[in-house]
Amino acid sequence: MTRLGEIDPNELDLASRYKLLIGAVAPRPIAFVSTVSRAGHENIAPYSFFTACGSDPMTLLFCPANKADGSMKDSMRNALPRDEGGTGCFVVNTASEPYIRQVAASAEDLPPGESEFEFTGLSTEPSAKVEAPRLAEAPVSFECETTLVLRTNQDNPETPNAGNIVMGRVVYVRVADGVVNERFHTDPDKLAAIGRMGGMTYCTTRDRFDLPFGRQALDALPHNRH
Repeated sequence: MTRLGEIDPNELDLASRYKLLIGAVAPRPIAFVSTVSRAGHENIAPYSFFTACGSDPMTLLFCPANKADGSMKDSMRNALPRDEGGTGCFVVNTASEPYIRQVAASAEDLPPGESEFEFTGLSTEPSAKVEAPRLAEAPVSFECETTLVLRTNQDNPETPNAGNIVMGRVVYVRVADGVVNERFHTDPDKLAAIGRMGGMTYCTTRDRFDLPFGRQALDALPHNRH
């Protein structure tokens, strides 16, 4: 195996930077983002450049890179604020084991106006507070109003594969029966979340352990849950 040592990302081509990033920043949760266009076309797509930003206000973000021609992906175009042509909202649905094949399949580059919901056989249901639909099969769905869209390549925002950040305030959460208890603790087995590794590799969360926070963690032994 080649010993690469110190790496300057500016000296790598785009494909090498991407492979290094997704291979080393892992596992990553997957946002299965559903949106709708101003014309009413529904869309759903997976994004593993995704995280929660904070709880006050409850905020999530996902990062849709530009297409190879430099144009925006449908998820980003639909989620743009209304004064920029979008509907100003999106829904982050959990990517879960029972429909992970459909999650991966929804990354297919479909013609404009063709729905990934229909293509994969997944179902929609109306959201409570936003225009974008929810994924009916999802154990948890976060309805979000778009608060910020940031181009990470600000000098050349239409560069092919350039990164973007779409941030949204959670205004409603739909949870399937039995997934969350009265103390708002989530059952990880019922959530059945899937994580993304490098390449085409995914992972489950079945091997879990507990550790205390802070100084106590240095002397503690991991306590396996399974």
